[in-house]
Formats: sequence, structure tokens, C-alpha cells
Amino acid sequence: MDSKGQPVALVTGTSSGMGLHAAVELARRGHTVVATMRDPSRATALTEAAREAGVELDVRVLDVTDHDAARSTIDSVIADHRRLDVLVNNAGRGAVATAEQLSLDDIRDQLEVNYLGPVALTKLVLPHMREAGSGTVLTVTSVGGAVGQPFADAYCGAKFAVEGFMQSLAVVMLPHGVRVSVIEPAAVASDFVGNVARTDEVPDGPYAAQLAAYLARSAGAFANAQSSRDAAAAIADAAMSADYRFRWQTSDGATAFVGMSLADTDGSRVLGATRGWIETAPN
Repeated sequence: MDSKGQPVALVTGTSSGMGLHAAVELARRGHTVVATMRDPSRATALTEAAREAGVELDVRVLDVTDHDAARSTIDSVIADHRRLDVLVNNAGRGAVATAEQLSLDDIRDQLEVNYLGPVALTKLVLPHMREAGSGTVLTVTSVGGAVGQPFADAYCGAKFAVEGFMQSLAVVMLPHGVRVSVIEPAAVASDFVGNVARTDEVPDGPYAAQLAAYLARSAGAFANAQSSRDAAAAIADAAMSADYRFRWQTSDGATAFVGMSLADTDGSRVLGATRGWIETAPN
């Protein structure tokens, strides 16, 4: 507990969307919340949401790909609040491109934000949580961490990687009182889509028709997306649950979609489903 007797939570990627609402919701439920973001000029929406909810947040600047800054941030949070009970690894970025369209720098960028960033922060908080004998590390992945999807090669690859890391770590940390989990949203209405890195395909390129079909399908999915506020409530529920489980989803649709892959021992169910996303009319 901090000096106010409240558990302390750190949430990354709080300038918009799920991260913003998760920070506010955890504060509303009695946590002292350290809300971090890469660009402090984008803090207005967060501070306004906190004001409307009647809560206070400790807003700090953090680029999760800057590992020295991450260490400084964790050290300062521990120094200021005396402990850290919950880490929500929420910061992330998407990418729309398939293998031939991706440079190795594109792939490294996805790994830095979606894999190495959460891994680095988790490594930094574990000694404090282990010594305290309690703590929760919750990493927001995606249904794309369980289901590989067309034109999401680099993104899904990084999300699969972070889920594998966290699942391997989880069983080791449980005897030390530290709960490591992932949470898997499906389509969520947020600024995430606007921040997706895109590789433009020439109009007559070999993947152009497939990409157009995929983007049309994605537009439909996001038109019916779960709200950021509802997804954030699910994140807060998972972070505060008295019952432990490794894998959480934010909606029934996400649960069904992830379940398709987890029961797909030969890979045919996933490929059969996602193949239809990029099918094009015959010439």
C-alpha cells in the first residue's frame, strides 16, 4: 500500500483508448494509479477523464521502448509510493503488412513496442513484487496473440511472443505470490487503428486485392467494436480478481475467437476461418 493505504498500479499507454479508461477505472476502484504515456502533449483526454470521474492520477512520461527510462520510472515509482502492486502493460502498436512488404526495421519496431517493452517492465517490477510476496502483472495482448491473422505478420508475431514469455513466467512466479496474466481484447473502438503502421501496396501489386478484402473486413469488425470503456472495465476486473487465471478476454466474442485457436491442434480451423477474410472474386 502507498502512504494513503491504497494499492499502487502502473498503467502504460494511457493517452487514449483502453489504457486511458483502465487507469481511470483502477483509480475509481481505489488504486493509486501511475499513468504513463510516451507523448505528454496527449495527456489532456486522460486528465479530463480523471476529473470527470473524480479521481487523481500520477501522470508520468514513459516510452516503453526506452529501457533506461523504464528503469528510472520504476525506481521513482517505488521511491515515491513505496511499492508497486499492479503493472498493466497496455502500450502497443499495430502494423498492417505481409512478409514481403515488411522491412526488418518494421518487424523490430513491433517487437520493441509489443514484446520487449512489456518484458523489460515486467523484469523491473518482479524483484519488488517477489520480495513483497504479492503482485499482479497483466499484459494486454490481443486475440492476435493467439490467432495469426492476414497482414498482421509482425504484430501477431510480437503478440504471440509476449504471450509465450508471460505464460512461461507465470508458473514460476505463482509460488512467490506474483500473478502473471494476459488479457486478449478483440476489436476495440480506440485510437489504436489510427496509430497502426501501414505499408502501402501499389494498386496492381501481388497482394493488393487480398489487402483490400482484409481492410474491408476489418472496417466491418471495428464498426461493431467493443467500447474502450467496456474493455478497460474487463482489464480492471482481471487486475483485481480474487481468482487467478492466466488468460482473460474482454468480451464473449474475444473468448470464442481465441478458443478457436487454442483448440486447433492441426491449424486447420484458424486457416479455414482467416482464409475467408482475404478471398477475392475470380478474374
